[in-house]
Amino acid sequence: MIKDFEIVAQGIVFLLNEWEPKLLSLPMHVITGQRNKQNRTIKQIVGHMIDSASNNTHRVVHLQNQESLLQYPNYASHGNNDRWIEIQKYQFEDWYNLVQLWKFSNLHYAYIIGFIGPETIQHEWNAGDGKYITLNDMVIDYLRHLKLHLTEIDELIHTE
Repeated sequence: MIKDFEIVAQGIVFLLNEWEPKLLSLPMHVITGQRNKQNRTIKQIVGHMIDSASNNTHRVVHLQNQESLLQYPNYASHGNNDRWIEIQKYQFEDWYNLVQLWKFSNLHYAYIIGFIGPETIQHEWNAGDGKYITLNDMVIDYLRHLKLHLTEIDELIHTE
């Protein structure tokens, strides 16, 4: 396993183990009532993290399966991620099921990055708007992104 990716995978697993019981212990009014700066509830933030794990999983597979430059839609640009959240109705999803989907989507992502070979880490994804991201940079940034959203959730928990 690439050493930096091992650190990312271990960080993901650590956060899942830390946060799963926290999330499951939250009262319903906290997970559905409090809203962050983007007007998202905790349920919607968790849903967004599921979308992120899913989309990043697909990018990792595609970036290894074809020559660079990957043309793959960026679900997070131009407000699309909010439309994804609305279309999937995360606000109404069963909380236990949502947390489990978040956990297992991320466990799978942590698992697959362990098999990325060094020959593909410089393959690039066209993220749109003239932005190109290497597989290496995408994987390394994932842990920061996960922590960002968990920090948002923590802030909402403590504003009750």
